Amino acid sequence: MAAIEYIEPVVRMCAVISRHPAAIAWGVEKLTGEWGEVAHQSEPLPFVANGYYDEQMGPELKKVLVAFADLQEPGGLADWKHQTIGWEKEYASTAKEPEKRPLNLDSGYVTQAKLVLATTKDRDHRLYLRDGMFAEVTLNYVAKKWIHHRWTYPDYRTDKVSQFVQRCREQVRQHVQESGRFRQRVQRNEGLSD
Repeated sequence: MAAIEYIEPVVRMCAVISRHPAAIAWGVEKLTGEWGEVAHQSEPLPFVANGYYDEQMGPELKKVLVAFADLQEPGGLADWKHQTIGWEKEYASTAKEPEKRPLNLDSGYVTQAKLVLATTKDRDHRLYLRDGMFAEVTLNYVAKKWIHHRWTYPDYRTDKVSQFVQRCREQVRQHVQESGRFRQRVQRNEGLSD
């Protein structure tokens, strides 16, 4: 019989993407107001999507990665994506930028072994979560380095992203070491009460 294992908490993160500095600032402020203290934040990085977002977001996009101090249970990923979609719509409805989608909030999380991103788009390598949301393992930590996959977007294949994700990984490791809670089998006495 399979035993339920302890699930280590994750570092919740979000990529804030726009060509407008004001939109990025609004996104970071909204995220911190809702999700709490920032643990790690990148400088503005080039967002390379080979023109995929040009029509709805415009050219020369920048991305700021933001990770949060409070560790989370990873099962919340679909909810986080729904929240960020709502915030994108909120900004678009009040912003003066000409683009249809002036802000993109790309939510996910980091564990000791992987970077997972949420998406509304189904592909062969993505798993369905619920409520129209899918999850993708974008990077893996293997042999003491972050590696990408054939499907990993170009902007997630850079050294700067690897450095950011490594800081998040270290945050999880520190929590696990300090708490003394590691991924291990825990016994459940189903049907019994204390």
